[in-house]
Amino acid sequence: MLKIDPNDSCVTYFTKPSEVLHKQYIALKHYFVDGYSAEQVAETSGYAINTVYSMVRDFRKKIKSQDDDPFFKTNTAGRRPIDHKEDIKETVINLRKKYLSVPDIQVVLDAMGTGLTIFSIEKIITEAGFARLPRRDKQFKDEAMTSPIPKLIAPKTEKILLNADAFSSQLAGLLCILPYIVKYKIDEAIKQSTYPETSDVGKYASILSFVALKLSNIKRYSTDDTWCMDRGMGLFAGHNVLPKAAWFSAYSSGITRDMNVSFLKSLQTIWKNNGLLSDTANLDFTTIPYWGDDEPFEKNWSGKRGKALASIQAALAQDPESGILCYGDTTIRHDNQDNVILEFLDFYHNDPKINNRLKYLIFDSKFTTFANLNEINKKGIKFITIRRRGKKLIEKINSFNASFWKKVEVEKAGGGTRTLTVCDDRDSLPGYDSPIRQIYIMENSRDKPAILITNEFNLKLQDLIRKYSRRWLVETDIAEHIDFFHLNRNSSGIVIKVDFDLTMTILAHNLYRLFCMDFAGYSNCLAQTVFDKFISAPGSVEIVGNIITVKLKKKRTLPTLMQQLKQFKDYTYPWLKNYKISFLVDSTT
Repeated sequence: MLKIDPNDSCVTYFTKPSEVLHKQYIALKHYFVDGYSAEQVAETSGYAINTVYSMVRDFRKKIKSQDDDPFFKTNTAGRRPIDHKEDIKETVINLRKKYLSVPDIQVVLDAMGTGLTIFSIEKIITEAGFARLPRRDKQFKDEAMTSPIPKLIAPKTEKILLNADAFSSQLAGLLCILPYIVKYKIDEAIKQSTYPETSDVGKYASILSFVALKLSNIKRYSTDDTWCMDRGMGLFAGHNVLPKAAWFSAYSSGITRDMNVSFLKSLQTIWKNNGLLSDTANLDFTTIPYWGDDEPFEKNWSGKRGKALASIQAALAQDPESGILCYGDTTIRHDNQDNVILEFLDFYHNDPKINNRLKYLIFDSKFTTFANLNEINKKGIKFITIRRRGKKLIEKINSFNASFWKKVEVEKAGGGTRTLTVCDDRDSLPGYDSPIRQIYIMENSRDKPAILITNEFNLKLQDLIRKYSRRWLVETDIAEHIDFFHLNRNSSGIVIKVDFDLTMTILAHNLYRLFCMDFAGYSNCLAQTVFDKFISAPGSVEIVGNIITVKLKKKRTLPTLMQQLKQFKDYTYPWLKNYKISFLVDSTT
């Protein structure tokens, strides 16, 4: 902007310019408009003749190039453009007030497209008078990342262009799950599913967005959460960032039970083809509390809360050898819960092309009726379950002589053994056509015996008891779903249909099982342990050509992880334009 001396006259403004741009403008006007020669312009303006020639040449180029006016700035209608430097500075300070570290802040700013380096962030924090953060434990970090942050506006979710780019992520380790999605062809199951999609958010992005949240151990969902600012999580689903809370709720509302069953059947085929299902399935119910209006819901017993409450009853089926969950259903009501086991058998045997290895069903006493046990027996399936202890049955057990009982050594989970006092008997059941094998088990810690019933007469007592005891694994998985996979958390701001939520939980659980199978010593770990050891890893992402390079920060288990990821170096990812992903160790901690 030209500076004007208020003491000068209007004539002086045109005859004696003082500013450089002003002098150049008057000189060029003399040359082009008034017809001055270059020598005359040089004489009147005080420029050298060569300088005048250069000014004329450059002016002609600028006019032809149609760039912005070289002398005058056009005023645009509307409000004056805002200088965002102060806004960015205020955002950095607000994030620091929430006890976010410099790398955490950089992740948020990368999503906002500010391009602010980690050194610039440190400079702003230092100038604002903030001290270095004290060492934070995991709980403190989680609370900091999920606390509401004022004036934090997440960018719009868009399909990632995969142009040359670089950004940081606090959950870069999440991308280590992607090779397992391709290895087991889960991406093909997603593509062939009947789940809805839109032009903006395709089928891959829709399902993987839900899976990314499930895998990330985020305890609370709301519109202010910083998970929608992490570009690493967005890359997992093929987007710049994950969609917002409102999208998750809206998408879930269009999902039907038939879509979930169809998808579970596709996954079931994958598990069978990869030999991940043994001859046994553990089944159990779980209660998912409902926190809204309880009128349409029945009351079910919640062991965790020790009372009956308005809830949704769900059934799960698990393979005890691999830990894979192969079935889930939340449409159970009191009048049809006894038939869930028959529905599961129909589901399991849905594909006649696949060799069905299922031989044993293991469940507790409340899962079905004696009449349904008879149907299972007719299908040639063996079952092991517990019988309820009635008064007459207790009297019968008490009448046994000491010679009826014997000691057996049963293997424990840790590799040791324990001694049990047992009695092997035969009995009949109402509504059951054949004799039943009935096993009474006495333990030092219990006054009354546990009673196993089965139609398997060939297995040894020790093997039968051991087989049933492993049913508790499915209860461990259920507890994990409520805790780690935040199944229907009442603190969530996202309303998701429970049956779809359970289906996505099953997929996320199984991805963790597939992941940790590759790691000796971790194959039986819970998802929380696997997340803490491997997945919870910050890093940076660079996109160059058709290679996505993920550099993970150093941690104790990283060498083990990098060794396993070498097998996936040639994998391509359909929802990421068939780009390859290269996993490297970052040079900084």
